[in-house]
Amino acid sequence: MKRVAILGSTGSIGINTLKVIESHPKRFKVAGLSSFSNVELLKKQIKRFRPSMATVVEPSKADGLKAFVKRRGLKLFSTLEGLNIIASSKEVDIVVIAISGASAVYPLLASISAGKHICLANKESIVTAGDIIMKAQAKSGSRIIPVDSEHNAIFQCINSSSISKVNKIYLTGSGGSLRNVPRRKLAKVSVKEVLRHPKWKMGKKITVDSATLMNKGLEMIEASHLFNIPMDKIELLIHPEATIHSMVEFIDGTILAHLGATDMRLPIQHALTYPERIASPLPMLDFSRIEAFTFQRPDTAKYPCLTLAMAAAKLGKTYPAVLNAANEEAVKAFLERRIGFTKIAKVIEKVLLRHTPSPNLALNDIFQADNWAREEARSIC
Repeated sequence: MKRVAILGSTGSIGINTLKVIESHPKRFKVAGLSSFSNVELLKKQIKRFRPSMATVVEPSKADGLKAFVKRRGLKLFSTLEGLNIIASSKEVDIVVIAISGASAVYPLLASISAGKHICLANKESIVTAGDIIMKAQAKSGSRIIPVDSEHNAIFQCINSSSISKVNKIYLTGSGGSLRNVPRRKLAKVSVKEVLRHPKWKMGKKITVDSATLMNKGLEMIEASHLFNIPMDKIELLIHPEATIHSMVEFIDGTILAHLGATDMRLPIQHALTYPERIASPLPMLDFSRIEAFTFQRPDTAKYPCLTLAMAAAKLGKTYPAVLNAANEEAVKAFLERRIGFTKIAKVIEKVLLRHTPSPNLALNDIFQADNWAREEARSIC
């Protein structure tokens, strides 16, 4: 029986993780749950899964949970420090990091230091502080299993092979909600149109990132860190069917592709049970229903965010942190209807051009750059 803490249990990945755990009650026990501010859903999850610890990151929201938690004998924490406590607790074997934003760096490092089995569903932490995280992971011997469908696919394809035997990684993406919208019409697309993803049900921010392809730019940077492979060996392919989740090409010309149903419970279960592989209640892939596999290279003129991500990765230092922070602020402004869709990339570009990178890469330097980029992006918006 593995004891699981889910940081971000009220988000889509967290909810799906609880569904996987519910399907395997003899294998997993929920030890900790957390939410940023969704107290009502967190209460329901606590009633159902009876963890020993819970965290509400937003302090003002934690007050509404105190009496509820006290009756059930739970330990209740608040603020970011509560996530760190749960992530490093001796009562936890597996930590699922499903919170969004670069601040996930802190509970991720806490779980790494504690030597946990980590199921990682947060790309921003690796994008902003990948070198620090991977060095800490190598030193501690903790295990990081990616949960994002693309990175989990790459992980499974590489398996025990040496990274020196890998010639190229093909990262796939559906193309998002605007794949068939002509470039000339992008300036006038609505928030509602952008949030109508054809394949995945995700949060608003990641759905916008999918439409700009910034999610793929961030994923390419993440893959470079996770698998210790240069950016020029990672190629993006638009694959509308979203059935092949990614592919790995080896030096002998062999290509291994990972296929599966479009359901996040599959990579979540793999990450939870690795290195084992157990039966899933999900339906198997039916090849007779697949009419074709199609691929195309992305149009960088239509998706300038992808070019900006590649530039930030090449420049290195604190540029990836600035890229991520500026994107978060620009996407927020778009969702609040303060800027148009095509302005997202323009805001990010302006922030990157104004940035003077720090010569150091300590966490303080990274988050100073992050804070500067947010203020700059807000000002531009």
